[in-house]
Amino acid sequence: MPKVLAVDDAITNLQAYERILKQLKGIEVFPYTTSRAALLWAEDNPVDLLIIDYNMPSPNGLEFVERFKKMGGKADVPIIMITGAREHEVRYTAFDNGVDDFLQKPADPVQFVARVRNLLKLRERELKLAERAEKLTEEVRRVTAEIGHAEEETIFRLTRAAEFRDKETKNHTIRMGHYARLLVARIGLPTVTQETILLAAPMHDIGKVAIPDSILLKEGKLTPEEWEVMKGHARAGYEILKNSESPVIQMGAEIALSHHEKYDGSGYPQGLAGETIPLSGRICALTDVFDALLSDRPYKKAWPLHEVLENLRKGKGQHFDPKLVDAFVEIQPEIQKVRRMFSDAEAA
Repeated sequence: MPKVLAVDDAITNLQAYERILKQLKGIEVFPYTTSRAALLWAEDNPVDLLIIDYNMPSPNGLEFVERFKKMGGKADVPIIMITGAREHEVRYTAFDNGVDDFLQKPADPVQFVARVRNLLKLRERELKLAERAEKLTEEVRRVTAEIGHAEEETIFRLTRAAEFRDKETKNHTIRMGHYARLLVARIGLPTVTQETILLAAPMHDIGKVAIPDSILLKEGKLTPEEWEVMKGHARAGYEILKNSESPVIQMGAEIALSHHEKYDGSGYPQGLAGETIPLSGRICALTDVFDALLSDRPYKKAWPLHEVLENLRKGKGQHFDPKLVDAFVEIQPEIQKVRRMFSDAEAA
């Protein structure tokens, strides 16, 4: 049922408004003779139409409207202002403050009913449109979430497929993603970037699907020729992932190509140096080496944590971005929680 708030310091005027509005069935009228009391009531109650006299004790009609519009959910409520014959100049200011219509004292009953009816109909349409818009927005959110979950699932399966050819990794790619997210958060990048790199980092070695088993699965040391083939996984990963419309896969392509670049320019495949290496690549170069050194591999035993951290420090300015190393060392408590949560024992 529509609620009409009527405010006028003259009780006789309010009684007249109520008599006139009785012609409109199905509405509730809430009359107030003091604007302060009306404001207090409006703060806690929905209003579909405000009828306000201009000439009242403080706050007057214009001041009331200004405060009323600032209340939650009241910005679009239609307003009729009652003015005297000599108050035409007030209307220009009132229009600027959001008043929709005016009635001159004494209010003509026919005009009064017509204006109220029209504004209440307009209010009803606006509320229905707002409700439809909210439902549509919610549906868009739902569909977007479903698409996001489907994309996450696809990326996870893609990464798992690559791991089947490189069984030594176990939970390596999952840990890398979480390390990268924590590091991105530490350096102050937004949540969307944190979530993107969480999903993109595990795709860093997707190009290994293009490496022959005789090289990828070889337990001994690779020959120089074999090593050149192995290094091709960076560009192969980029070729697999490039030109996607997905921001996650776009970042995955960037990481695949750049995570073996080194800060001093001695890395591969492009020999980039410093900040010409994409930030995502610099981050994943660090998290990849960190996790690899802490993990058992067929060709080595896991290093102790203090030796791994010392290795990162020694690599500042050579292999790794110095600022990223410092930030990564600072978040070791969170990093170690990830190691425990996604240990290789859990993946066995």
